[in-house]
Amino acid sequence: MVERISFMLSFSFMQRALIVGLVVSVCASLLGVSLVLKRYAMIGTGLSHVGYAALVGATALGFAPLAVSMPVVVGAAFLLLRLNENSKIKGDSAIALISASSFAVGVIIVSQTTGLNTHVCNAMFGSILAMTRMDLMLSVGLSIAVIVMFVLFYKQIFAVTYDETFALATGTRANAYKSLIAFLTAVTVVLGMRMMGALLIASLIIFPAITAMRLCKSFLSVVIVSVIVAVFCFFVGMMISFELDWPTGASVVSVNLVLFIIFSAAQFIKNRVGVA
Repeated sequence: MVERISFMLSFSFMQRALIVGLVVSVCASLLGVSLVLKRYAMIGTGLSHVGYAALVGATALGFAPLAVSMPVVVGAAFLLLRLNENSKIKGDSAIALISASSFAVGVIIVSQTTGLNTHVCNAMFGSILAMTRMDLMLSVGLSIAVIVMFVLFYKQIFAVTYDETFALATGTRANAYKSLIAFLTAVTVVLGMRMMGALLIASLIIFPAITAMRLCKSFLSVVIVSVIVAVFCFFVGMMISFELDWPTGASVVSVNLVLFIIFSAAQFIKNRVGVA
């Protein structure tokens, strides 16, 4: 096992992919707990579709994909937040509206532009070969910033997640911290799309959180276990992808699914034993 891991890490592209994937997985798992508890977990899917349209649009026009997609996706995150608060179009409906519209724009751009096949596949399904040294430095830097922001404002994020009304009553600027969560989520989605693709990035947000919630009850314990699950699943998924030549994103999601089933079975057994 150690020899196989050493062999895998002897390739520079695997080293870059593993580092970026692990830090992005940590970010996604931290934010995923709040998003799942707020019933806003599918925001990852909505923002990834916006990112897809931005990526193919930037590529077609000859611009740097990350430089274009980052502000566009951040803007979409704030738009979703405003729609959810001030519009008759709420939650999942707003996400579905923006998600479908963005994906349609991306498809139209692709249909009218030649030579985008490789870029389209990378944007939709992810590619570890697409990771450059610049992507590595930028992703690690932004991921560390996301983690630091989450840790610094952990108490406020916890308050807004569990009881927004009480948080407002105690003087917490709930709207500001909801905006912070939206911003951090947008950054994480853009960073993760290079690895997981637009169709699978939401799994990094959803799976670790709901898996941890099978057995953990407190917010802090869910956050900690969610991070551990995310890191474990990504590393194992990368190994499976390398050994069996499977797509990286699909491999990571498959490991997450297996672990979710195991945790669910453990919860079922625990509940049955408790009843008995």
